[in-house]
Amino acid sequence: MIAETVCSAAAAAGLGIAAVTAYRKRFLAAARLAAYSLVPLGLVMTGTVQWLADTAFSPTAWAGFGVLGAAWLLFSSTRAVERRRGGTRKERKEAKAAAQRGAVAPTASAPSLGPGTRPATRPATAPRSESAEDFSDIEAILKKHGI
Repeated sequence: MIAETVCSAAAAAGLGIAAVTAYRKRFLAAARLAAYSLVPLGLVMTGTVQWLADTAFSPTAWAGFGVLGAAWLLFSSTRAVERRRGGTRKERKEAKAAAQRGAVAPTASAPSLGPGTRPATRPATAPRSESAEDFSDIEAILKKHGI
């Protein structure tokens, strides 16, 4: 009974504030305030507030919320473990079977992960010049900001 009275009073106060806002020619804000203030009134009229009040003082309902919380914790922890392992059991089994078959493409004549052909010598000056250019840009930015 008290909850319904409080919700109705909150709805009336919200509609009053919405009317004042509309008087100030802020119609969009007034419409939004009216919508928010009608929510508690609608909850009272549908009986949701009475149901919530009955649920709030029921030990069985609180035990049910505890069971739901435990179920949620179990579900989220199993999902976290599953993500760390890399998927479901079926996906891990398929990946293991694919690794055992070998890393050969279906139309390839040689293994795709075999020894590659790399050039014997790599130019050592190219990466250094690129990194030097990167640092010069950073130095210019820092000087610009006085650092």
